[in-house]
Amino acid sequence: MRLFTGIVFCSLVMGVSSEGWYSFFKEAVQGAGDLCKAYWNLMASNHQNSNRYFYARGNYDAAQRGPGGVWAAKVISRFRHYLQGFVNYYVSGNSRSALEDLQSNQKAEEWGRSGKDPDHFRSDGMRKKY
Repeated sequence: MRLFTGIVFCSLVMGVSSEGWYSFFKEAVQGAGDLCKAYWNLMASNHQNSNRYFYARGNYDAAQRGPGGVWAAKVISRFRHYLQGFVNYYVSGNSRSALEDLQSNQKAEEWGRSGKDPDHFRSDGMRKKY
């Protein structure tokens, strides 16, 4: 627990720019909200093979907030990646398809955080609402 707290604190200190703590935390909270919104839209859309688009969209929107949003997107994406990997290991026996899916989702998240257009991952037939 102490190691985890230390890592989070150090990443916070490294992520804060000269703009100050308040704006960094504001951007981080807004970025976390963007990721939650993207996840909610993923669940609501119920469209097959659309997860990469929504992961890219959430990370893209969070990164547009600023350094705090980028930090929040990285932390949440890493946590989701590790948690999903842990669950996949015990549920599906660390299957090759699950690992490939994790890696492709990670690429989509990095694509979105880098500021590239998340529509690159948009599935055919997905409603324009999303």
